[in-house]
Amino acid sequence: MSAEIVGTAFDAVQRELGCEFMDWEGWRWPNHFGNPVAEHRAVRENAGVWDESPLRKWDFRGTDALRAADRIFTNDMAGLEVGQIRYAPFCDEHGKMIGDGTVFKFDDEHAWVITALDSDLEHFEQVVDDLDVEIEPITLALPHLQLQGPRSRDLLASLCDADVPALRYFRFFPEQARVGGVPAWVSRTGYSGELGYEIFCGPENATELWRTLTSAGATPYGLAAVETLRIESGLIFIGYDYFQHETDPFDVSLDKVVRLDTGDFDGKRALAQTAKAPPRRMATLAFDGTEVPEYGAAVTRAGEPAGTLTSPCESPTLEKVIGLAVLENRFAERGARLEVVVGDGTASATVEPLPIYDPDKRRPRS
Repeated sequence: MSAEIVGTAFDAVQRELGCEFMDWEGWRWPNHFGNPVAEHRAVRENAGVWDESPLRKWDFRGTDALRAADRIFTNDMAGLEVGQIRYAPFCDEHGKMIGDGTVFKFDDEHAWVITALDSDLEHFEQVVDDLDVEIEPITLALPHLQLQGPRSRDLLASLCDADVPALRYFRFFPEQARVGGVPAWVSRTGYSGELGYEIFCGPENATELWRTLTSAGATPYGLAAVETLRIESGLIFIGYDYFQHETDPFDVSLDKVVRLDTGDFDGKRALAQTAKAPPRRMATLAFDGTEVPEYGAAVTRAGEPAGTLTSPCESPTLEKVIGLAVLENRFAERGARLEVVVGDGTASATVEPLPIYDPDKRRPRS
């Protein structure tokens, strides 16, 4: 007997707009509102709003709250400032990824952690069982939206009583602000490759928050648009670009958030060895043709295995077929020509930067 699918606090108001939903990992996610390409372009050119509530949220409290986050994640979480956020993977003892996520520091004894799966809690508890920290699941109590796009700052500033223009990249307001009258926490983070924010509220205020943002001009979007946005922007997704206990962070080019000089996180010794000569890297492939390959398609050069195409799409922004790929290091040089299995044949592709869209990531930092 299958487990019941969980809906979010924004379900009803999205249904009013004709949202098509899909189920993933026990939750109902918005897939699209009728035109995924238009939704994609709204985020790239204006402002879009996405219900990302099913991401798992964990409340870390105790004298070792930040020490616990530091032991779990590969980045320097002990060095976080109040109101700062950091992203990182977390790994098993062999240096293979279990998941990835963000840590929000409220104070020395309180942090939020946001990841993808319920099973992450079991790993956390095993890693920090000797520390003074209580980890509480708060996903249901903390629905949240992403407000993303070049107009997101101006839109949010017109509704929020906090100083939104002063909020820096990967920072948040530790105290609740009001967004159109709704008490909420606001962070300058996102999953789009654009300037953007995440807004967290109580379930009782979800419908009002949604209507406040959409009435101000934010376009609703769903996972179909998220997929093309993230691939263009080189953002990875569990089960597509990396696999639990198989992929290491260097495979997906997360070098900058693997801090071997600080902390003592799970898998550090193994990753220190891999860091000496990572065998694989992630890159973007740009295709000559118009057919979109399958997820997981084999990549070759002159018949020799070169890697795996992890996430392909037809890019609305670039108007061509692209994809994220994990490549053997010797084949990952920019400009290299490779072949990817498509149907019964192959398609030619060129290695491009990761990400191919805004490679210096100036837009989210703007």
